[in-house]
Amino acid sequence: MEFRKVFDTIPEQFDRYRPRYSPELFADLIAYAGIGPDKTVLELGPGTGQASDPILNTGCDYHAIELGEHLTAKMIQKYGALPNFHIVNDDFLTHDFDGQQFDMIYSAATIQWLPEEIAFSKTFDLLKPGGTLAMMLTRADYKTPNVELYNRIQQVYSAYFKPEIPYTHGSFPYENAVRYGYTAFERREYPGRREFTADEYVAFSGTHCDHIVLPEPYRSKLFDGLRDAVLAAGNKIVFQDTYVLYLAKKPEDIQG
Repeated sequence: MEFRKVFDTIPEQFDRYRPRYSPELFADLIAYAGIGPDKTVLELGPGTGQASDPILNTGCDYHAIELGEHLTAKMIQKYGALPNFHIVNDDFLTHDFDGQQFDMIYSAATIQWLPEEIAFSKTFDLLKPGGTLAMMLTRADYKTPNVELYNRIQQVYSAYFKPEIPYTHGSFPYENAVRYGYTAFERREYPGRREFTADEYVAFSGTHCDHIVLPEPYRSKLFDGLRDAVLAAGNKIVFQDTYVLYLAKKPEDIQG
């Protein structure tokens, strides 16, 4: 199974433990792109809605495309009664949007799963002139607030993280958007904080794609080791997060 498809096997766990984003980020994004009831928005791979509520709440004409069948079902369960909510269960790589265009296309830790050329060229074509491409992600730091615990966790990983399938997915070149016609590229950052108990941290760790497919007995031993490490540290682990928002514009004078 492709790594980008494994999240669909844990929709409930994914919904509960994947990180959300800061209200300040969404306030800036909505103001920047002018999102409201008269605008049409497309979210790429919404998962179970970690970044959907603030955009839906603007009253915009919200559309989403989600690869996972079970994740799509969870989105419909949560938002299907809203009149401005629309979702299709399909692969963005091959989906035919039949001429539809959007005022904003955005991704929360999703666009990096797409080949760069398709990610930027297809979103560019799907945007209206002057439209916004927004890409957000979370940079998590649990070393700075928990150095001793961090070192113990690294020992657990060294002992038990033995994947059969190597994770070779590299970093995504967000700044390359300008090579595909985008302008006004910029990066913004927002601080965040998360705190987990031992059980919550194990559940969160179990939403990482390369952890989901980890074979036994290593998977159980890894999670038991992570739980024991956090319990020994007072049953608390703190993450200092940085929410990163990349923005780019399709020029006003370009059609199609």
